[in-house]
Amino acid sequence: MEEKIRLQKYLADCGVASRRKCEELIAAGLVRVNGAAASVGDKVDPLRDRITVKGRNLSVKKQHTYIALYKPRGFVTTMSDEFGRKNVAQLLDGVNTRVFPVGRLDKDSEGLLLLTDDGELTNRLTHPSGHVEKVYRVTVRPDIPDGQLEVLSAGVELDGVRTKPAEIRVLLREENRTVLEITLTEGRNRQIRRMLDTVGAETVRLKRIAVGPVRVGMLKPGEWRPLTEWEIAQLKKSAT
Repeated sequence: MEEKIRLQKYLADCGVASRRKCEELIAAGLVRVNGAAASVGDKVDPLRDRITVKGRNLSVKKQHTYIALYKPRGFVTTMSDEFGRKNVAQLLDGVNTRVFPVGRLDKDSEGLLLLTDDGELTNRLTHPSGHVEKVYRVTVRPDIPDGQLEVLSAGVELDGVRTKPAEIRVLLREENRTVLEITLTEGRNRQIRRMLDTVGAETVRLKRIAVGPVRVGMLKPGEWRPLTEWEIAQLKKSAT
């Protein structure tokens, strides 16, 4: 019996991009199977079919690469930048595999960023239905009363859609300065900064310290390390 898989999954397994991005490539007519233009939803046999993207032959990678990077402030979460800004690709000395970021951290934020060539896992971790916890340490000013923290924890409206409940702990309170630990299970654009804006709090510093079971640990800004086998297994389990 032939073992066929959906084309977009195969492309993701090859490290082309996330599954959703692969679907866009297929729809744009950039993917061919045995010389013919492919359609989203087509199934292929990787052992028999010849699949190309922009004319380049693909083959399933036997082993993927998984990296934890401490993204410093001032770097954009892209592998290249048309405006010449500093980007995370410039921090990956010694990484010989083409990897891409799992989600984003905005230019003014820092901390843990995962990168991989495993498109299937990327799709699962970034899909809106996912529930992988992301933990942030956030410094704000001025102080936020407990009542406002309860409002943020319950969810606030951004772009007409209420945010999912968040876990918020106060780590430190000083005059005109509060340090919070915020745990989210979603990743909307600049979500924490915009949530805090709704209660009149300014985000002074935002650092992501964990994604699921992976923690930034002792990494310094600009440093990276490969994930451990345990981290990879736990990350895949948390993304189901």
